[in-house]
Amino acid sequence: MVLLLLFIFTLSLAKARPQQQHSSPPLAPDVFLQWQIRGQVAMDNGLIRVTFSREGNVIGIKYNNMDNILDYHNAYNNRAYLDLAWNTPNQTSIIERVKATNVKVITATGDQIELSFTRYWNSSDPFSVPLNIDQRYILRRGDSGYYTYSMFERLETWPELEVDEIRIAYKALRDKFHYMAVSDDRQRTMPTQLDRMTGQRLAYAEAVLITQPTNPDVKGEVDDKYQYSQENMDNRVHGWVSRDPNVGFWMITASDEFRSGGPVKQELTSHVGPTTLTVFKSNHYAGKDASMRFKEGEAWKKVFGPVFIYLNSDPTGTETPGSLWEDAKNQMRIERGKWPYGFVESKEFPRSEERGSVSGRLMVRDRFAKKGQMWADSAFVGLAAPGEVGSWQTESKGYQFWTRADEDGNFFIQNIRPGNYNLYAWVPGVIGDYKYDGDIIVTAASSTNLSVLIYDPPRRGPTLWEIGIPDRKAAEFYIPDPEPTLTSHFYNNTKIQTPDKFRQYGIWARYADLYPDQDLVYNVDTDDYRRHWFYAHVTRATGSGDYQATTWQIVFRLRGPIKTGTYTLRLALASSSHGVVDVRFNNPLARRPAFTTGYWNAGRDNAIARHGIHGLYRLFNFDVPIYYLVEGDNVIYLTQRRHAGPFLGVMYDYIRFEGVE
Repeated sequence: MVLLLLFIFTLSLAKARPQQQHSSPPLAPDVFLQWQIRGQVAMDNGLIRVTFSREGNVIGIKYNNMDNILDYHNAYNNRAYLDLAWNTPNQTSIIERVKATNVKVITATGDQIELSFTRYWNSSDPFSVPLNIDQRYILRRGDSGYYTYSMFERLETWPELEVDEIRIAYKALRDKFHYMAVSDDRQRTMPTQLDRMTGQRLAYAEAVLITQPTNPDVKGEVDDKYQYSQENMDNRVHGWVSRDPNVGFWMITASDEFRSGGPVKQELTSHVGPTTLTVFKSNHYAGKDASMRFKEGEAWKKVFGPVFIYLNSDPTGTETPGSLWEDAKNQMRIERGKWPYGFVESKEFPRSEERGSVSGRLMVRDRFAKKGQMWADSAFVGLAAPGEVGSWQTESKGYQFWTRADEDGNFFIQNIRPGNYNLYAWVPGVIGDYKYDGDIIVTAASSTNLSVLIYDPPRRGPTLWEIGIPDRKAAEFYIPDPEPTLTSHFYNNTKIQTPDKFRQYGIWARYADLYPDQDLVYNVDTDDYRRHWFYAHVTRATGSGDYQATTWQIVFRLRGPIKTGTYTLRLALASSSHGVVDVRFNNPLARRPAFTTGYWNAGRDNAIARHGIHGLYRLFNFDVPIYYLVEGDNVIYLTQRRHAGPFLGVMYDYIRFEGVE
């Protein structure tokens, strides 16, 4: 469609704009569309007005008494945009901001407008990602916000491609939005971008020590965007608040179906800028294992979103930022109740009646556990693309649908897009992964009941000893206090273990303070993993700019004659950042380790540096012959051999030593 300069096309006239936003007036104004100069187009429903550039970027959001919520100091292409990181074989990564070349009105009534900004692959441009991209925006009557979603497509003849990240970024007005909220207990007045620019860069690139802030309350704190990450299952609403006027700007995600990596995959949220993101796909806390890889000629299509950009306000100016946060949470619950949205016009987004459901009941059967059979209380149960056990952690091309089982192991997954899936599960407190044997085909309005499913977790013999809790995290282990000069009061920094204490900057370096000469030694009979097992197996700084490999010891006693047969060591990792663990028994100087996690399993999730407490889950099962052991005291030596820098290492989830049956 050709955009005509100075041509204004109004589909319906807007009524007077109301002063409040929390609820729609009895007669909400019609939605209208307006073409403007320089190829711009605006949508207006009397509550908000959203203006787009000809390239499909949001360049203005007018709301209440604010002419533009977005940072008008920035160029048009740096206020709100869709971008992605990608590469083809033998090419370095390219970060491309999507620039539309066509605009089309999909729907235009007094109740709703849906706009489409499309960009097609230009095969002659080496910096053009081989994808067709359709960015959609929806504004509805009476809504204090608008929806956006993106459709990506590859055709059969197209070349190889690797995509690492797809996201939408919004940059709110820096002069107004200073208060950030990402959860009930993670919200406060934040440093500014200028504070970061004048601060001291730390060892990890994104981390800055605030030294000359405009707000003295944040002086001496560390700011790092990865401190504000959230797991997908909790990443529902986040954003910023202006106190003059009292206005909130929020990103609401009603469903995880288009996100990658499952319910505990961590993603960025909001951070200093003020910036608010919705990350559709990334390698954060997973590494290149999670890259979206396409073979030459591989066709593909996926819809990311919709997400809801929500605005709220307090016209009286008497409420606190927390009240706007509570209202945003309530709106999030409303959006989740409406999913899947019935007003999306694209046929690629199936409505509720076009989706199916899967139900069943999961039981754990472990004859050496306290209860030989038990219902999978609070199990994570999900559908994802067919693959190997646990492949859902790195799968990103398809859709995923997850739920939590109740205390009796019952699960019900609804609103599933038609397709071919595998069913996966894992149970907090139980080691390993479950996968249902067979594909599950979901069709429109289908209802599949799988009845009772049995998960037999890895097990050979009785537990002789164990360290940690099999929950895929290292949060139960000892997390030190940060250096007093490297704190963030965004979190409760006390000597008591708090849920977010691991998000403090630099706590990995405290290992060298606690163990300056000798490494960690853990006695399974006398030590407590909550106090004596450091949360991350990292390198040790030497003080001369180098780092040493570290070797931890697990001391245990085998009482009585050693039984004939094979013992088992189960080593579950919550994270690996280029870490390789070599395992030796009773001889730390043995030339070759008895076992190793191997270079081929040295993950790159970078969770240590990015305050993640977990990345990708990996389980290693080692058969231990009796000639490795002695009657009486034994020692297992765990050497994390790679030591090129401070962030290399692993986080253990759980270690178990099993006897002979």
